[in-house]
Amino acid sequence: MGTNTPNNEKPPTAAKSYTPLFETNRRSTQSQLLNKLFAATVFLGICSIWFYRFTHPNPTTHRWVWVGALFAELWFGLYWVLTQAGRWDPVFRSTHKDRLAAAHPDKTLPGVDVFVCTADHTIEPPILVVNTVLSLVAYDYPPDKLAVYLSDDGASEFTLYAMLEAARFAGSWVGFCRRFDVEPRSPEAYFAAAAGEKSEGGGGGWEEELVAVKKQYEEMKDRIESATQLGRIPEDALLQHKEAFSHWDGNNKYSWRRDHPTILHVNPPPADGVNGSSLHLPTLVYLAREKRPQYHHNFKAGAMNALIRVSSKISNAPILLNLDCDMYSNDPSTLRDALCFFMDERKNHDVAFLQLPQMFDNVTKNDIYGSSLLVISRVEFPGLDSFGGPMYIGSGCFHRRDVLCGRDFDPNGSKLDWTNYGRDHEHTVEQLEREAKPLADIASDHNTLWGTEMGLKYGCPVEDVITGLSIQCKGWKSMYFDPKREAFLGKAPTTLPQTLVQHKRWSEGDFQIVLSRFSPAWYASGRISIGLQMMYLCYCLWAPNCLAVLYYSIIPSLYLLKGIPKLTCSSINHNLLLQISSPWVLPFAYAVAAKYLYSLAEFLCSGGTILGWWNEQRTWLYKRTCSYLFAFVDTILKTMGLGESGFVITAKVADEDVARRYDKEIMEFGVSSPMFNILATIAMLNLFSLIGVVAKCLVAKDGVGVRVVFDEMGLQLLLCGALVLINWPLYQAVFFRKDKGRMPGSVTATALVSALVVCTSFVFLY
Repeated sequence: MGTNTPNNEKPPTAAKSYTPLFETNRRSTQSQLLNKLFAATVFLGICSIWFYRFTHPNPTTHRWVWVGALFAELWFGLYWVLTQAGRWDPVFRSTHKDRLAAAHPDKTLPGVDVFVCTADHTIEPPILVVNTVLSLVAYDYPPDKLAVYLSDDGASEFTLYAMLEAARFAGSWVGFCRRFDVEPRSPEAYFAAAAGEKSEGGGGGWEEELVAVKKQYEEMKDRIESATQLGRIPEDALLQHKEAFSHWDGNNKYSWRRDHPTILHVNPPPADGVNGSSLHLPTLVYLAREKRPQYHHNFKAGAMNALIRVSSKISNAPILLNLDCDMYSNDPSTLRDALCFFMDERKNHDVAFLQLPQMFDNVTKNDIYGSSLLVISRVEFPGLDSFGGPMYIGSGCFHRRDVLCGRDFDPNGSKLDWTNYGRDHEHTVEQLEREAKPLADIASDHNTLWGTEMGLKYGCPVEDVITGLSIQCKGWKSMYFDPKREAFLGKAPTTLPQTLVQHKRWSEGDFQIVLSRFSPAWYASGRISIGLQMMYLCYCLWAPNCLAVLYYSIIPSLYLLKGIPKLTCSSINHNLLLQISSPWVLPFAYAVAAKYLYSLAEFLCSGGTILGWWNEQRTWLYKRTCSYLFAFVDTILKTMGLGESGFVITAKVADEDVARRYDKEIMEFGVSSPMFNILATIAMLNLFSLIGVVAKCLVAKDGVGVRVVFDEMGLQLLLCGALVLINWPLYQAVFFRKDKGRMPGSVTATALVSALVVCTSFVFLY
């Protein structure tokens, strides 16, 4: 019998149901099984290659060649094993912003502080920074809960002037965005997309308002660029913001960047709305932290830590978002997407940070420099997410303030208490500036816990990666979210030198982590999952890749030129690379073909093109023979105390000629560089080797030379031919092009002489 309740009693209330704010999906079981079976067959092929190399040693006269091949193949195989962790069980997340809105009205949402970092107004133009700031100010979020901080590590008066101009223009721009729900909300990007288009349901008056707001933007842009080009701030701005600009009076601008006090300017929105309307704006803050020559300023990590401290006094939001100055918001609802992860009732307690992918709006159709990092964003980072979350990559990342400030993970209670955070409404702007300013001084950072136990870690060029790793080693997790509409869009490098230098800095910093006490090889052992540990090693070991790639880019081609595929005449089993007729060629052929076909499939499924994949392979080769080589050497020297870390800023703009060639997907060389000397020399060496062996075949009698080449040296010929083919844009730059982006004559001469000397010496002396 059922139990009845008395008439005067109400039945017990059911427990409040849980509604998730985000979902996690995985690939189908069949798809995962097929992928793992495929990986197993490739690994079997790799093991067969290792077995062959171990059981077929070369004679002692050429032992070093065999040892080199052995170590290269061991490295390629083991590194491939590391990469499989990111493909083992990827997860894909989606959000429910409608549920967030139902559960948390705007007035109950937490505050968000957005940090934008710039360091040099000559490389990162103020108008570029302004567009990023304006896209953030226009977020679809309660303005009283949003603050945008601009860190200017170059202490440029022109960057401050640009921000003040942006604050004036923000009222018109934000009002326009909200009335017509425009996307994206970077003015430059929106006007470029809207050129020649009609309103997409924007409502009456869209075209008229578009013309008016664009005119205001162009006027603002002209003022900013004119001030930068002329090297002086307009008099009316100096008078209106006399106190803000007083810091630059009579100072030497060059030394000023490295020796100046803290400059802090808070730009509060009008209390009664823009021009007395109902439109309200977020708070804008400019910060140039104190710098002195005798103290290391710790680059971007130091700037971020200063922002964390200063913002704790001004707005003190519990959620922080950091962006590079060129990474504008492409989706005004991104903050609400992020909060779905941090405000989920059951799954938010252990989430320290949420990483979104870095995408670019200037990547060409076939991505000439492989800048989009499609496979990392669409394949590997979802795989990292299944093992405890992706690494922190420096931009497009949401953080919990308490975790960045050093909070330890407690499995029994690490939820974020929103009530402990919020703005101080009792103090005036002047009082807030006065109290917050000392927090950006050197005294608040030097010889404190900042950079060690609190904030971003110091002492590494990739402060983001090592910071994320240390957070995850405490027990915290991260999550990865790749929305259908890109959340942020930035500027990819538009020249080959920029690309190589950028990857040199990344790989050098990652390799330094391996050799530090925070190495994922030992420090992370037992603290994070094995799969996550493997993927950290995969990225942190980029630099040592140079050794194996250099070996296979040079030695087989030299032996091809010499015409001695076998390192002994006594047995065909002692080849550097196998004969085509040998049964051992099958595992070599399968492992290589399977690896590259799978790579092509991944790239195409991630949204790339076949030509884009080919360009990616060329960039892969150039990074490993140049960027990673310099990173490897510099890191070893630094470890030995013979060097120190630096920080190189990637240029965000290019001149018209460079931009035109980039749009046409013509590779840009144009400058003399030690990296180009290496690239061109290796390319010439392979070209000479291919020409040499073809010439030998042509002069041989009765076709004997051709048969010998294809039977005895077939694999070496294929490898050399592939290297020559992939270097075709470099040969064009050396021999055929006449534009300013061609290979400099000094590099060409050095490469030709060096390659000729190496080839001649090897053939006649070795």
